Amino acid sequence: MEERSRVHLPLGVGDSYEVYVNGVRQEAGRDFDRLGDELVFRRELAQEGRLGPLRWLSMFLGVAGSYRRHETVDVVYEADGRRTVASLTPS
Repeated sequence: MEERSRVHLPLGVGDSYEVYVNGVRQEAGRDFDRLGDELVFRRELAQEGRLGPLRWLSMFLGVAGSYRRHETVDVVYEADGRRTVASLTPS
């Protein structure tokens, strides 16, 4: 089964909106579908998991950083006549 990611839209997002993943514009029907108040992406969006104690220690000591893949979803829409951007977390 194909993995998919979902984000819940904020209240007030109408039919006119733009969606970006890591700053790259996404197209409805190709990259995601809207189901009610959710966007369902046709692929799994990567989220950085929790860091373990060894990773925290190595970062604290300056031995390593955190370079895991982490994708962000931004939705641009109009609310009360103003252009609004919401940064959303996939689930």
